[in-house]
Amino acid sequence: MKLRSLVTASLLSVAGTLGGWAIAASSSSPSASPSDTNAESGHVYPAATPKGHYATLNRLPDWGGIWYLDFPPAPGARRERPQLKGKYLEDYEQWQKQVKATQGQVPHYASYCQPPGMPGIMGVGQYPIEFLFTPGRVTMHFEAWMQWRNIFTDGRQHPGPDDLDPTFYGNSVGHWDGGTLVIDSIGFKTATALGMGMQHSDQMHIIERIHLEPNDANKLVDEMTVEDPLALAQPWHTSYTYHRSRTQSLLEFVCEENNRNPVNAQGQTELE
Repeated sequence: MKLRSLVTASLLSVAGTLGGWAIAASSSSPSASPSDTNAESGHVYPAATPKGHYATLNRLPDWGGIWYLDFPPAPGARRERPQLKGKYLEDYEQWQKQVKATQGQVPHYASYCQPPGMPGIMGVGQYPIEFLFTPGRVTMHFEAWMQWRNIFTDGRQHPGPDDLDPTFYGNSVGHWDGGTLVIDSIGFKTATALGMGMQHSDQMHIIERIHLEPNDANKLVDEMTVEDPLALAQPWHTSYTYHRSRTQSLLEFVCEENNRNPVNAQGQTELE
């Protein structure tokens, strides 16, 4: 695994993003798979039939390059702590007691090569993010764990509960509000976490508003609101800011190449 130094992390970085269309495909468009169509109407979305839509990308904000998380947070960045409740608060308090009693040596129930998913991936320092613009879709490409998120901006809606397949990054649909990309995400695996020792339910719902800083075109802001009626006493608000590099590109990150943290039959991480 090739690691970036903290010196590298201090360089400015930027990334590009995609556009939102609700344009019906023409009759000459190629056929699409069921996942790219509305099951009831048979409507084919631009993300599946991009030809002819690329000119629209020029009207979107310039998010080119790659983006590094600001660490420590930029002055004025909103950073609340999640306010847990019920079983989730009790579990967190128990986890805290374990940490104190064992000087931090608490069980880790997954390989350290497992990516954090949402919302944690947006707050990973040192490893940058790239935004790719294609018709009907914004793709976030993360150097960390070589992960990606698809945000569909072509008018599709979330699938119904019976068709929603929980994932690390959820099901994300978005739209452009001027120069702001608004993302609505549901359908997360409960294996992801709100923070160290802080779990969430399968009802977690995340809204993000991503935009350039008005006074600095080389700063990107992700304003995030997390709701969970089972785990959170109130919506959790946080924000991440990033700085741009136009001269660098993402590096290969293959965690398994140097993985020394296998998981045993009891689901606990061991060291080699």
